[in-house]
Amino acid sequence: MSASGVDRLIDERPGKELLTPVYDDPAHALTDFLYRSGGTTAAYMLVSDAGRVIVNTGLGYEAPHHKRVFDAVCPGPTPYIVTTQAHVDHVGGVGLFREAGTQYVAQANNQACQHDDERIASLRLQTAGIWFDVSGRRAREIAAENPGVPMRQDRPVPDVTFDDRLELSVGNLELELLSTPGGETIDSCVLWLPQHGICLISNLVGPLFPHFPNLNTLRGDRYRLVEPYLAAIRRVRELEPSVLVTGRHEPIVGRELIDAALARLHDAVDYVHTETLAAMNAGKDVTTIMREVRLPEALRVGQGYGTVAWGVRTIWETYMGWFHLRSTTDLYPLEPAAAFAQLVDLVGPDAVIGRARENLAAGEAVAAIHLAEAVLHHQADHIGAVEVMIDAHQALLNAGGDVSFWESGWLHHQLERWRLSRGE
Repeated sequence: MSASGVDRLIDERPGKELLTPVYDDPAHALTDFLYRSGGTTAAYMLVSDAGRVIVNTGLGYEAPHHKRVFDAVCPGPTPYIVTTQAHVDHVGGVGLFREAGTQYVAQANNQACQHDDERIASLRLQTAGIWFDVSGRRAREIAAENPGVPMRQDRPVPDVTFDDRLELSVGNLELELLSTPGGETIDSCVLWLPQHGICLISNLVGPLFPHFPNLNTLRGDRYRLVEPYLAAIRRVRELEPSVLVTGRHEPIVGRELIDAALARLHDAVDYVHTETLAAMNAGKDVTTIMREVRLPEALRVGQGYGTVAWGVRTIWETYMGWFHLRSTTDLYPLEPAAAFAQLVDLVGPDAVIGRARENLAAGEAVAAIHLAEAVLHHQADHIGAVEVMIDAHQALLNAGGDVSFWESGWLHHQLERWRLSRGE
């Protein structure tokens, strides 16, 4: 497969706009036995002559929609429910799909992953609204479409777990579950259909493919390690799938294209890992490495989800921790803006904002934000500082900050915050 095939795939799936949930109604047939119901992360249904297998179940409020559109195709029985990871947008509807005799199957680390999420559930709920619709609008719509159907976020316990590999048979359908813990979670797995050459990876490498991974998300999560991630990609490549089904959008079709895209993704992450370690050993600081490490054109992947610079920082901190060996101040709980506010008091907030405006004019929006934050720490309602915050965040969006789903979401959130503070 020529490089142009992978490049076209990257450009066809450019970034954040593809992360808006699209709900299939009716269920979307990918083959004559595999159906998708789109959502925050898609749920899938495999139909055999002995019933159905549900693969991922959505958030709790999405599950009634998934069940309704799947039931219209095949109402059961449901011998198995499988989740490819334990994040809430995969396990939320397990309880709704359970029937007498249903077995819920997951990788052995499922409960540990769910417990990690539970420990910071309140914080996650607070941060989720920055990037996701938590207004309840879609939940109310689904409730109206499915009257009387319970809507709750399940915390299911698997009936069957496996460590590395598990084979299942459902009528004429053969399934293999393979552990790939280097994905988004420690319990990530893929579902392989050897009779058909189809591999369901869901969000193993993130919801955009092939895009650089989030080794750590802005919303907050445990760090994801590079070596297991690379091993997970190699395991999928070894299957030589002809169809790759991800957590969003249409499947990737074509053995050569899939292998070339996975190889590009593997080698891009390996390159960033290797270059970061080399720069660390050369004595370079983390921000310098974040600026300098760039993918060569031959290893170009999308950066609509994770970015190379964030990957560099996560790799640094995975090996070295949060202390960056640059300043004693990192050891103590004092925000830089609190110290810089004393300089604002000396020279006057208007002078500082004047310099921030010069930074903005020179294309140095981040420096302008630092100065404005110091002024706001000194005087919380300083209108000039508020306006700098608005203009600087807009400048970052205009300079490419609208490409990554996470970066764009944060910048828009900050824009709204500062515009509201100005009374808009």
